[in-house]
Amino acid sequence: MISLALVALAVDVPFANVEIAVKQGSGFSPCEPSVAISRTNPDVIVAGAVLDNVMVSQDGGKTWQQSRLKSEFGVYGDPTVISNAAGEFYYFHLANPGPQDRWLERLVCQKSMDSGKSWVTTSGVGHNPPKHQDKQWPAVHPTKDEIDLTWTQFDKYGEKDLKFESNILFSKSVDGGKLWSSPVEINDVSGDCVDGDDTTEGAVPAVGKDGTVYVTWSAHGVIWFDKSVDGGKTWGNDRAIARQFGGWDQEIPGIGRANGMPVLMSDNSGGLNDGNLYCLFADQRAGERDTDIFMIHSTDKGATWSAAKRVNQDGAGAHQFFPWLAVDQATGIYLRFTMTGGGFRDLKRMCLWRGRAMGV
Repeated sequence: MISLALVALAVDVPFANVEIAVKQGSGFSPCEPSVAISRTNPDVIVAGAVLDNVMVSQDGGKTWQQSRLKSEFGVYGDPTVISNAAGEFYYFHLANPGPQDRWLERLVCQKSMDSGKSWVTTSGVGHNPPKHQDKQWPAVHPTKDEIDLTWTQFDKYGEKDLKFESNILFSKSVDGGKLWSSPVEINDVSGDCVDGDDTTEGAVPAVGKDGTVYVTWSAHGVIWFDKSVDGGKTWGNDRAIARQFGGWDQEIPGIGRANGMPVLMSDNSGGLNDGNLYCLFADQRAGERDTDIFMIHSTDKGATWSAAKRVNQDGAGAHQFFPWLAVDQATGIYLRFTMTGGGFRDLKRMCLWRGRAMGV
């Protein structure tokens, strides 16, 4: 039996904030950040933010340089940044190649081999007009320069007619992002195209050391799970591994839009908990005025999952949202989320928790 111990970090002594990006010109204010630490040098950190921002630190986050990303396909948000085993970085984003409302026409992969100082567009992924591609997330093999990518394909983004569907797609690159496999639809239960609780969305992949690819996503008030044991060529049946009360599209006072989409990570440390899977999400099982963060985990490669464990330890009436999860292969599990007691003026803090799995 495995239990999960979680410890809040720096609750009474907040971290010193470092501003890493500011609004430039008439563009969007930076939001939806994605951060990756080099897997060969922890002092090198690269972050992305809406719409086309890239921020780089060479000193462990003390100082930052901000620049703007460019691509022949355009750059239009949804930044996701990862590092491979060689310490190189990949930056994925949406495209915006022209004035014909084509901002969801494909996903774009860019690569940096010099710690985020310069970027090269390696490829576009998922181009399938007139369908729309959105909400991508990548994962890199623990030791190889192989990238697994999942995202949502909309028949027609925002369409309320139920004849239009949303589905989770998967593609793989084995040459550093230059070429990608033909996308494979991995979900069995489709969603609508409204971009809400009944839309299949929030797919996040995780890769085991043996190359098994695991994916979770949310739709219809359920956290779904699937896996592929042949590198993404074929997939099993969708499994409902947790209820998500209130769905993933959550109303938080004072916040324009918030979500509780699941995040999936794998322990590839080689230690006692090697192979464990951890899934973090938010839901409103305590009511619309009390959003909480929950963790589930699997010790048998997704065959079975634990009951949902509430992470935050506050009383009733507060909101915890925008969850994220990382597994440090040396020091344990780290969780972060935003916490507020009510409206925008009550926004309190970003919370960071460290966890460790223990055999009992």
